Amino acid sequence: MNAETHYLAVDLGATSGRTILATFNGSKVEMRELTRFKHPMVPVGGHLFWDLPHLYNEILEGLRKVASEGLEIQSVGIDTWGVDFAFFGSDGQPVGFPHSYRDDYTVGEMDRYFAGKMPAKEVYAKTGIQFMDFNSLFQLSAQRREGSSVLEAADKILFMPDALTYMLTGEAVCEYTIASTSQILNPVTGDLDEDLLATVGLKRTQFGRLVQPGEVVGTLTPQVQKATGLGPVKVVAVAGHDTASAVVSVPAQDAQFAYLSCGTWSLLGIESPKPIITERSFQENFTNEGGIDGTTRFLKNICGLWLFERCREDFYKDPVRFPGAPQGIKELTALCLESDYEGTIFPDDPCFAHPDSMTEAIGAYCRRTGQQEPVTVADYLRCIYRSLALRYKEVIALLEEMGGFPIRSLNVIGGGSQNPYLMQFAADACGIPVICGPTEGTALGNTLVQLRADGQVGSLPEMRRISAASVDLKTYLPRTM
Repeated sequence: MNAETHYLAVDLGATSGRTILATFNGSKVEMRELTRFKHPMVPVGGHLFWDLPHLYNEILEGLRKVASEGLEIQSVGIDTWGVDFAFFGSDGQPVGFPHSYRDDYTVGEMDRYFAGKMPAKEVYAKTGIQFMDFNSLFQLSAQRREGSSVLEAADKILFMPDALTYMLTGEAVCEYTIASTSQILNPVTGDLDEDLLATVGLKRTQFGRLVQPGEVVGTLTPQVQKATGLGPVKVVAVAGHDTASAVVSVPAQDAQFAYLSCGTWSLLGIESPKPIITERSFQENFTNEGGIDGTTRFLKNICGLWLFERCREDFYKDPVRFPGAPQGIKELTALCLESDYEGTIFPDDPCFAHPDSMTEAIGAYCRRTGQQEPVTVADYLRCIYRSLALRYKEVIALLEEMGGFPIRSLNVIGGGSQNPYLMQFAADACGIPVICGPTEGTALGNTLVQLRADGQVGSLPEMRRISAASVDLKTYLPRTM
């Protein structure tokens, strides 16, 4: 094998995607973006769908780019957002478009399901997954209730990364980490739960065989080879859920860490050797999602930099109220140092889910809770960062309680790790070091699993050492908040 080996990581978010060439030199990974593209939802017949052929063609375009540069890649791996799925007929052809989790057809479906099919506690006991109305279980329940003709015609039901892998290879699989987002997988048995499937009129045989991250699914079909100019390149089932791939890249040195995937959402959790499904985790609405090597990602979804993103819109729309707000992100975020505002909000309060104005929602919350309202841009920024940091502290305490071990560091991945003010507030609030990086954790984790499939690395600690060598990490130590 050459001194340098190349891999293609396909990283699909819920609004855009990209293909990334990853090069491994034996000690670290370098990544280069080959293509980037938007993939908007398709509004048809009163519903919102994903354009599966468009996503597939964009992957082919990335493969063509590899061929045009004369590169030899060892494998391809695909990660995507969770819960959504596609249908295929008995002839292997796509049937209809996949529903988007943003479609409101599942509103109220959880309550209907719990009342008529299985109580909430029983569902949680089987899956350990937090309740959200767009989970795959409730999407399938809604489609069955509506008499979906596509569901009736489906021979195969494949989660999004598995569907695209099927289109590339002709092999139908059900990758563990992406299946774990569905609220259909039973983490104790390690497979889809047939009792839950029966409640929506489905059978286990309609889903692909279960595979773990790192398994080679197959090779590019002759048709794909002809369309791209490549040979029979291997396609690897990486950690198909994007957060699972990101957690693979966490450069932790021991097991006593928490991870924070920090972006629009803050996903804060631990790695556990087994699921944590208790009355306490049910009451606190924690989730158990699949990780690498049979681990469980025990985590909590927290409102994240959505608060900042929406406030930023208000700052620019209302220059009279917020004069002189800098256009640059770095300059804007730095304004938090100019305030000594002491008010805080509860980031997960429903009033912040989708308000017309985030600044007005924050002001109203402060009035309702007997606090002084923020006034300046700096006040709002300090309020947001401190409130998120304090929420992290609360959730870390719950993770320690339910996980049964002390958390000695917080490893932050994703774009929010580049915000030095939020990171310092987090270190101060939590009282532990905050280690930031990698920013591009999802694509790096995707690549690391491909390296394992290629025999380049073995253990998870070795993968994490490579991650640490591949990026510049920054550590924030706690001060007095």
